[in-house]
Amino acid sequence: MNYLEEKQAYIDGVRCEYLCHMQECEEVGNVFPAHYHYYIELLYGVSGEFQVLLGGQYHKFGSGDMVLINSREVHQIDARSKTGGKYVVVRFLPELIYNSISSNHFEMKYMLPFVTENSSNQKVIPAKALVETEIPHLFFEIIQEESDKKYGYELAIKNHIGRIFLWILRYWNANEKEDYEENAGDRNLRNQLQSALQYVSERYVEDIKAEEMSKLCHMSYSYFSRSFHRIMKMNFREYLNHIRIAAAEQMLVSTTLSITEIGAEVGFATTSYFIKIFQKYKHIPPKQFRKLITQENRVK
Repeated sequence: MNYLEEKQAYIDGVRCEYLCHMQECEEVGNVFPAHYHYYIELLYGVSGEFQVLLGGQYHKFGSGDMVLINSREVHQIDARSKTGGKYVVVRFLPELIYNSISSNHFEMKYMLPFVTENSSNQKVIPAKALVETEIPHLFFEIIQEESDKKYGYELAIKNHIGRIFLWILRYWNANEKEDYEENAGDRNLRNQLQSALQYVSERYVEDIKAEEMSKLCHMSYSYFSRSFHRIMKMNFREYLNHIRIAAAEQMLVSTTLSITEIGAEVGFATTSYFIKIFQKYKHIPPKQFRKLITQENRVK
């Protein structure tokens, strides 16, 4: 079955790292049909009863419950109360939490449960687990910050999202020991891959081949490829391009180098290929990206 892909949101041409609002409905019925998007989505029930379709299964949630919807996970939301109800919606890009340039590569493991297909982690965290925590307050603070738009509100919202994200990770770790212990077998693979990841981090501008990295990690090429995809959830070439594009994005904002110069600086052999890959990862050409960011900064 084909599902509707909800495209990433842009305001004045600039990609939104997060989106948040209070969703309200007045009767029983469908709130949103089945769809998916790149954003990680969090729901916090305020009133009424709802059900969310995730992974082909319905999950009920209501006042005080929190729902996690993974990046690219197909979901549908329906209201079950005759008088409707409302819930907080917070959506954010994975990059808001994890930046592959500034973060330690193995910190990516914390992001994987939020972006991996068929993740087995708990989807609905009940109100009783949240009532004595800061989570309800953080959701309402996010909505208030978005409404008031006081100076620095974007930073406040990102900070609150980060605190919710960390709480979820620790909740899972404390309450789903078996799943975390099952994944502990991957630690050896992560250690074996560390040499390759460190090499890419320091020398991504070079023409790096997966075959070379397999030797660096003392693995056969086929075993390296399988292991890399298992741990990083992408193949080596995709990862290398991801690192290069992240570096290019920063250079487009912080330097006056031309598009051709930036493409060469981050390791792309041709300008056309750089533009193609940048558009694939960021959904906007690098020249337009720079122009929009510059315009927004000028307005601010």
